[in-house]
Amino acid sequence: MIVYHGSTEAVQNPDVRHSYRSLDFGMGFYVTTVREQAERWARRKADILGKDKAIVSIYQMNDDTDGFLVKSFDEDLMEWIDFVCRCRDGEKDYLEYDLIFGKVANDKVFRVVDMYHMGIWDKERALKEIKVYPVYDQIAFISQKAIDGLLMFQTFEEV
Repeated sequence: MIVYHGSTEAVQNPDVRHSYRSLDFGMGFYVTTVREQAERWARRKADILGKDKAIVSIYQMNDDTDGFLVKSFDEDLMEWIDFVCRCRDGEKDYLEYDLIFGKVANDKVFRVVDMYHMGIWDKERALKEIKVYPVYDQIAFISQKAIDGLLMFQTFEEV
């Protein structure tokens, strides 16, 4: 399958060492199957960093994850929202896995997760709100072994 990574430079040799903070699924190298999502990430990062270029790196990802510890959230939003909150709090649950698949907390969903995380909304209210937002996905490569075994750089494009 083809996956994308948005940044301010081409990432031909991705690694987990350059993850600078815990995101939805902890520290790792993140890709998506949704090109438009990667383009938005690239443009946002360029704006934040004051860079002139937004780049989408394109990879071929091997679907055969046998031999890797994989966590997939699919449609289980109850478990997903708690996992995301723990990762954002700096918990290390994610280190049990090589690869994590699931939804992404885009800007709108991020606000819902924050409302839940701060205790303003209960889980039921938060999950009801999340279901009305468009579905985006993300794949977090937590281990270098997963990157080396499953991801092959193809090309990059400026967006």
